[in-house]
Amino acid sequence: MIKVLLADDHAFVRDSLVELFTASGDVTVVAQCEDGEQVLDAARRTQPDVVLLDLSMPRVTGLQAARQLLSDDPDTRIVVLTGSLTPALVREAQEIGVVGYLLKGDDPGALPDHVRTVAAGGTAWSDAAATASASG
Repeated sequence: MIKVLLADDHAFVRDSLVELFTASGDVTVVAQCEDGEQVLDAARRTQPDVVLLDLSMPRVTGLQAARQLLSDDPDTRIVVLTGSLTPALVREAQEIGVVGYLLKGDDPGALPDHVRTVAAGGTAWSDAAATASASG
């Protein structure tokens, strides 16, 4: 079973992702956070294989949480899952060390495969994020 920590300030998004992963059969959500401030403690408690972070959250943003997580444990596998896409955001995510940048508008059915890829040591970059990174 691949363990995932979800961080998104919208309960509907978290609930939908839990349903999606439960249906996949081999991905389980071990923690849900509604803001970036909760992420570090939840990650320490649950030891997830993959952390899915929204960028826009109250108190602590996804990139701030990613920076903290990777400072605490450089082997943490972090994927940004967001509706925000700018070359600057993608570049900052890459510089921090996240291994994926996916958009909420991407095909949701592909998300379990992206999580499997990242858990196995790969990366998961949406075409739009890769293009934004190259153009920035």
